[in-house]
Amino acid sequence: MAASPRVAMVAGETSGDLLAGLLIDGMQAHWPDLQTCGIGGPQMQRRGFDAWWPSEKLAVHGYSMEVLRRLRELLGIRKQLRERLLKDSPDVFIGVDAPDFNLGLEADLRAAGIKTVHFVCPSIWAWRAERVEKIRRSADHVLCIFPFEPELLARHGIAATYVGHPLAGVIPMVPDRAAARAQLGLQDTDEVLAILPGSRSSEVAYITQPFFEAAALVRKARPAIKLIVPAVPALRERIVQAAQAAGLGGVVQIVSGQSHAVLAACDTTLIASGTATLEAALFKRPMVIGYHMHPLSWWLMRRKQLQPWVGLPNILCGDFVVPELIQDAATPQALCAATLQWLDARQHHPEKITALEQRFTALHESLRRNTPQLAADAIQKILHPAA
Repeated sequence: MAASPRVAMVAGETSGDLLAGLLIDGMQAHWPDLQTCGIGGPQMQRRGFDAWWPSEKLAVHGYSMEVLRRLRELLGIRKQLRERLLKDSPDVFIGVDAPDFNLGLEADLRAAGIKTVHFVCPSIWAWRAERVEKIRRSADHVLCIFPFEPELLARHGIAATYVGHPLAGVIPMVPDRAAARAQLGLQDTDEVLAILPGSRSSEVAYITQPFFEAAALVRKARPAIKLIVPAVPALRERIVQAAQAAGLGGVVQIVSGQSHAVLAACDTTLIASGTATLEAALFKRPMVIGYHMHPLSWWLMRRKQLQPWVGLPNILCGDFVVPELIQDAATPQALCAATLQWLDARQHHPEKITALEQRFTALHESLRRNTPQLAADAIQKILHPAA
């Protein structure tokens, strides 16, 4: 067995921390004495990662205003990290998602002779197609989580490997709804709406209030419905305040974390666009996707949007299989109406729910691979091409 490498990594926010943690699992199976360091979160640290900065430092939202407010801090962190890695070079640098932070750093490290890997292909097939040139300069290899991406990258001369989506291996093909409800103190007969307003501070600022106002309207139509929110601990107090402002203070059940249990337990979910929508699809749950951001951020994003869909389940299915209510369309009334349609379908048109579950099952099967092992195998070939 080859000597264990020293691997530097950067993972931004909660989803990147989860992906990086699974990648570390695969690498540790190859190299039991693996050394990892850089920017990471609790999932990575649990596996022995030396976090020089916590991953939440990179948790920014939007395309312009939100990032600009913290740009000086982010650039300072990247400069310090680059200098530290150039002074004491790792065997390989792996940037996990966070392309705005990682690709520039990877380009500098690669120019200095350090091997670079980017895990999670930026969504050049959805928007910002011009970013492909930056990927080509920055990454020796890209680890892709969607099956169509390696061919797309190959057209631009970028080496890539499809490793499957890690969440597809973590989430069971048939979720245990009863166990999840028991864990959360819910009855099997309860009608349950899950509300997932996002894991970033700015997401909570923009979308939580419309979500809770929509939930209040849903509750007027269906008084017995149970409302449950999985909250990132750091944002819990803000979510509690938003629930109170919507008149739901004594009604909504707010739990710390446990988003997978909440998705397994619910009948439908009102959910912010992002990775969580893919998780909801893997749990085979009907959903209403909502999102709102700073108006300038939205204008800039729309100019570069390449597909009619915003939510990952719709992008991957190539169809509007679940409703999307984005920006000005994300009113409490519209969010409520779309949510009630799913709840009514469970009672009166179960064939619609069955059809959606079949689409999501096929999606799950296409994404399910042994991601930690495939990713670690690809990294081993990059480190030892002749092996």
